[in-house]
This record gives sequence, C-alpha cells and structure tokens, in this order.
Amino acid sequence: MKNGNEKRQRFGLRARLAVGLVVFALQCSWLTNNAAAQQCGIENTAFNSGEQLVYNLHFNWKFVWFKVGQATMSTELTTYEGKRAWRSSLVTGGNKKLDKFFTMRDTLLSYCSPDLSPLYYRKGAREGKRYYVDELWYTYPNNTCKLRMHRINAHGEEQWKDAQYKDCIYDMMSIFLRARNFSADGMKEGDKIPMPISDAKRLSNSWLQFRGHETFKIDETKEKFRCLVFSFYERENGKNRELIRFYITNDKNHIPVRLDMNLNFGTAKAYLKSYKGVRSEMTSKVQ
Repeated sequence: MKNGNEKRQRFGLRARLAVGLVVFALQCSWLTNNAAAQQCGIENTAFNSGEQLVYNLHFNWKFVWFKVGQATMSTELTTYEGKRAWRSSLVTGGNKKLDKFFTMRDTLLSYCSPDLSPLYYRKGAREGKRYYVDELWYTYPNNTCKLRMHRINAHGEEQWKDAQYKDCIYDMMSIFLRARNFSADGMKEGDKIPMPISDAKRLSNSWLQFRGHETFKIDETKEKFRCLVFSFYERENGKNRELIRFYITNDKNHIPVRLDMNLNFGTAKAYLKSYKGVRSEMTSKVQ
C-alpha cells in the first residue's frame, strides 16, 4: 500500500512539474536593496502582463490514451508587499477518468520581482485522498538566498523550517518564468543548465538538458511550431531520471506546446490548447 501511495504522489509531483515547466509555462524597472536578489534575476523578454496559456492533459493506461483534464496558467504584473511584482498562477484539475487512478486538484501561486527573482510561493494540492499546503518566503541577506518554509501536511500538522544557500533557489513556478527567458543561441545538444528547485520539504538536485530542434504539430489544434526540445532531470538515490521532455516555441515567447511526462505507472502528455496575451509575434508557427 505504501508503494502505491508513493507512486500516486510521484504522479502528482511530475504532472505539476510538467505543467509548471510546464508543468513546463510565466519586467518593468524596479530597484532592490538586495544584491543577491539581483543576481538571482534575469531580464524578461518572453511574456507580458495578461498572458494566459491553456493545456489539455492526456494519460496513457495499458496502451489507451485518455483526455483527463486541463491546466491554465496566467501571469500579470501587480504588487507584492507594496512593490511591483509578477503574479503567476497555475490551476490543474483532472476529470472523472483521471480520478479512477489519481485525484489531482492543485492551485499554485507565485510572486516574483520584475527581474524574476522569487519572493513567495504557495501550493495547495489535493492528491488522491491527501490535501496539503506548501509555502516559501524568499529573502536575500548578505548575498545569499534564505528560505522560510511552511507546510501543512495531510494530517493538518504544521511544520516550519529555515534554510540558507549560497546559490539561487527557485520553486516550480518561478523556475518556469526564468526558463522561458533562457536563450538557446550557441547551445549544443547535451548541454545542461542547473535548476535547483525547492518545496517546503526538500531541495531537488535537478537540471535541464538541451536535446536540439524539432518541428511539432498539435493534432487537436492543427497548429505546427518550430521548437526547442529540453529534458528535465532529477537525481535521486544515486540515479538520474528523465522526468519530463518538453517542446517550447523557437521564438521570443518560448511557450511550451508539448510535454511528455514519464511516470511510474504510465505516461502523461500535455498539449497547448490555446494562448492569448503573448508578448511577441509567434514567428515559430509554420503556416
């Protein structure tokens, strides 16, 4: 029974990672007194306030594909603690077909400074019969990254922790905004980009690996895009595992259009259904 629960928990985590990175999918001038926050930032050239991305989620079970839900990610420029900030939210929900295997009703929220340095993160997740909440608060004292971590576990118990790192740390939402602003110019197949991600429990040793270029057609919308292909890896128990392979538009928007998720008991995919409020012309679209 324990192994079954662990498998279902991993399914929920990887589905959210994909949509956030998908599970891959979000600047104006602002001054900060923290040098570390500036070091953890990156210039935004990928998205505007008001962008919305919608994905259809599919799951493979015994060679049969099911459409099992939808995910929506929205990004807007607002304020956080009186200062300008990006607010991004991700809402994922499975339908009754997915509920036969695993109930997933998740809401993720993130605030980042205009240069995309993370400020706050919250995840409220219903996975199977479990419901829990993760929260992270970021500060940057003395050129470090300090995390205040809060979790309400499935039993309603509260847990608080503090951690401090020399390197920049991100969460599943802020890393998505950052990754969309990476440039693949000059990258070679096999090149790796470290992407340390934390939740309220632990820090993940994870990275992106560039896999090259590919043209991909979305069957549901009949749209075709020239894409950059990346894989998201995590090292656990001494082994490297490819959790997600995703395809992003090879243009300034860097929108994920397809994500393939490798699960313990099946395969899941996410396909871009619709998009609006994008910042730049979709030059990757093949007419």
